[in-house]
Amino acid sequence: MSIVIITGCSSGIGLVTAAYLKEQGIRVCPTARKNEDVLKLKELGFYDAKLLDVTDPNQISDVIKYVLDKYNRIDVWFNNAGYGQPGAIEDLHTKVLKKQFEINVFGLHECTRQIIPIMQKQGYGKIIQHSSVLGLISLFGRGAYNASKYAVEGLTDTLRLELKDTNIYPILLNTGPITSSFRKNAMEKLKENIDIEKSRFKEAYHKNLDGTGKRVPFSEEAISVAKVVHHIILTPKPRPRYYITKATYILGYLKRILTTNMLDKILIKI
Repeated sequence: MSIVIITGCSSGIGLVTAAYLKEQGIRVCPTARKNEDVLKLKELGFYDAKLLDVTDPNQISDVIKYVLDKYNRIDVWFNNAGYGQPGAIEDLHTKVLKKQFEINVFGLHECTRQIIPIMQKQGYGKIIQHSSVLGLISLFGRGAYNASKYAVEGLTDTLRLELKDTNIYPILLNTGPITSSFRKNAMEKLKENIDIEKSRFKEAYHKNLDGTGKRVPFSEEAISVAKVVHHIILTPKPRPRYYITKATYILGYLKRILTTNMLDKILIKI
């Protein structure tokens, strides 16, 4: 039975993936940033649920120690925690960009950095990094999130080269639009951190806020991600990258075949 740790399991992809893996007989240790979410996970039968704010190195160490003490190994670490901060780059205060990176990049990196020696010692392991279609292409008003996911891509591509002489597999998930609270939470971050009324993009911001509840084209349910994660767990030598949703396949393909100017003409309309 595989032992899997997942970050960011309060809702959405993390929670659905944890539940699906549990149904498949995988031993899942889900984590969440807030105590109330950890309690909710325990009520759902995840008795190994732990508190984990990925920006806190000590909490990362505590989770690793807990799982090792109980199970003596960690087969898979899924870096899923993250959020999206919308806003045009000119409206984005540097401190807001830093916060985006604190969770999406630096937190992911600290988890990765701490789990590598454990997997080296046990001789194997898989590190799943939750990137995005926005780690492949960029969209208007998504600069902070784009940048954070491009950073995850760069770190993971490099890590793969550095771990070639080991049995540790870094794996990227390029997820497209998934039905979850992600967009709703992103719009809250827009209102919280962007001075909408003073921006020259005010009209575009309000349009996004008004369309929060609309379904994005090519959206899939979170179970699509869960099934890919399950496949990775069961695969002895997983691929370095997995596309999830038709949007990722389409945009990833266009990125490869079109010139930058041609691709920009498409992306500006999305």
